[in-house]
Amino acid sequence: MTSHSHPAPKYYVLKERIRALAAKGEPGTLISTERALAAEYGTSRTTVRQAIAELVAEGVLDRTQGHGTFVAHNRPTYVRQLTSFTEDAAAQHLRTSSELLGISTVPAEGEAAHRLQQSAGAPLTRVERIRLINEEPLAHETALLPGELPQLADALAHSGSLYAALQESYGIRITDAEDTVETQLAGPEDVRLLGLEMGFPLLLIHRLGLAGDTPAEWTRSVFRGDRFRFQARRHRD
Repeated sequence: MTSHSHPAPKYYVLKERIRALAAKGEPGTLISTERALAAEYGTSRTTVRQAIAELVAEGVLDRTQGHGTFVAHNRPTYVRQLTSFTEDAAAQHLRTSSELLGISTVPAEGEAAHRLQQSAGAPLTRVERIRLINEEPLAHETALLPGELPQLADALAHSGSLYAALQESYGIRITDAEDTVETQLAGPEDVRLLGLEMGFPLLLIHRLGLAGDTPAEWTRSVFRGDRFRFQARRHRD
């Protein structure tokens, strides 16, 4: 049986050439303009733009509006396990911080009510934050927690970790977590909150946190696709 090989798409060939150029350059080195690269490699600017966009998404290149495209600096990659963001980052010697966008009480509805086993309209505490690694935005996180949690902002400011605040101030200890991971592309809100470009690849993670057998957390987190790896470990008897 004869096998037929198909040539790689033009943009992919160009992408690998630019990747090789970037590997030879120092971080921060400015690469040629789209127009110059299109002329040099005899291709369209659309092809160049696609190749560069994928290399930016992979963290090989950085692009700044009005300043051009550069060889990316080596940035730390956050690895998520089945503990809190703060605990995961500390284990990797990464400096974390959070920007609190708001804490409010909202009525339970839809999937959140189902996941948290709350009746429709029951009060949930909503915590919205931007999570940062080394002062760079990594994720937009919205947590929904059953009931009302008075003084949560103070507890969060004191502990720095939502899980620690829940345990220390409210006696709620998250013992198990179930993460569901999907992909999506950055929309206007992601562009505004995470400083990305439209269409940038993101990882959407929904987490159900359990305190024993009781659902205690339903969190939606959107992570930059170029700075995130997910790691899960299971023990089999």
